[in-house]
Amino acid sequence: MSLALFKFLVVKSAGVGLGIFLGALLGLSVRKSRGNKEGLLAGSVIATSFVFGLAAMAVFMLITYFRF
Repeated sequence: MSLALFKFLVVKSAGVGLGIFLGALLGLSVRKSRGNKEGLLAGSVIATSFVFGLAAMAVFMLITYFRF
């Protein structure tokens, strides 16, 4: 995989990653404010949302690369 292709995949999937990050941030913030801290990475809403966003971005990059 060339650097140009990798850049293209990152740009194309950045919106998905950002959307999942923001959605998870909102949902997990509400969940934590109600007292349920189970399942958070290191007890952090931001870290957990960031991991979800990166995972979604990676999956979308793979889907775009293989054109499922």
